[in-house]
Amino acid sequence: MSENLYPLLFAPVLKNYIWGGRNLAHLYGRDLPDGVVAESWEIAAHEDGVAVVTNGLYAGLPLTAVHHRLGLKLIGTNNRWAQDRNKFPLLIKLLDAHDRLSIQVHPDDNYALTHEGNELGKTEMWVVLHADPDAAIILGVRSGTTPELFRQAIVDGALEGHLHALPVQAGDVVCVPSGTVHAILNGVVIAEIQQNSNTTYRVFDWNRTHNGVSRPLHIDKAMDVIDFTIVEPRLVKPLQLADKAGVRRSLLCQNRYFTTERVEFENAAEFSGVLNGESLEIWGVIEGHIEVNDVRMEAVRFTLLPAALGPYRVKAYGQASCLRIYVEKTNA
Repeated sequence: MSENLYPLLFAPVLKNYIWGGRNLAHLYGRDLPDGVVAESWEIAAHEDGVAVVTNGLYAGLPLTAVHHRLGLKLIGTNNRWAQDRNKFPLLIKLLDAHDRLSIQVHPDDNYALTHEGNELGKTEMWVVLHADPDAAIILGVRSGTTPELFRQAIVDGALEGHLHALPVQAGDVVCVPSGTVHAILNGVVIAEIQQNSNTTYRVFDWNRTHNGVSRPLHIDKAMDVIDFTIVEPRLVKPLQLADKAGVRRSLLCQNRYFTTERVEFENAAEFSGVLNGESLEIWGVIEGHIEVNDVRMEAVRFTLLPAALGPYRVKAYGQASCLRIYVEKTNA
């Protein structure tokens, strides 16, 4: 392991979109500015927001600068789709949906490259951290919905009849491939793992305004990219991978862009791994307290482990639940 490589912590980038709230302060003790906070970009290297390192040798540097300095030692070799575009691969967020988000869709890589410059597409996943009673999301279209019916429903103001709603509660997991019509509805806080992209095509924004102005819609682009074969998808059923020595690992989401596990620890249990240059890892503690090498974290917090870090150790102090995110060789 190089002495220049260690688990990186960041100061998040905050976004005050109109649907945000104060739950990141109320639930997790975050020190927030006045007003609403909709998104906290925990690990970010995008032109719309770059997180700054807060610990160790690189403290004070934006993640983009660390990426430029370390290159593949930071991100690894298992993400050619990002390397080919000179991009940091992932973006990690917390979202506080005090109000409902717009009905929206994200493009895939090819469409984004053609229509949005050097932007990546966006495949994402959500882990529900908090949900009010009767909370729900929209995911995909209802059976029988065609592009023609969908577009006409937009004109008629009857879109909700073609959208698939799912109730959610804390702990639920949702995979959202590019092309999936979706929305997080009010009363939900999520952790979001996604490609490093900020391209969203709004289909419907509930006829609301901000300072008397409606937010723009992107109906033609949305119709280009919506996948109408994604019909009434379900929540993820985690697949158990291992359960030994007080550490239980479950697979939550696996695609060419990232793989996410839930790792649950009993008190004082430890997990050991080795990063050999193929993939970075991102660890997020969503319940409890952990230590990653000598970096202590409590919920909810994320750390980035460089791909060439070498051996690492995660230890729980009390029971803890974590997310472990990486890019597999088959994803490259």
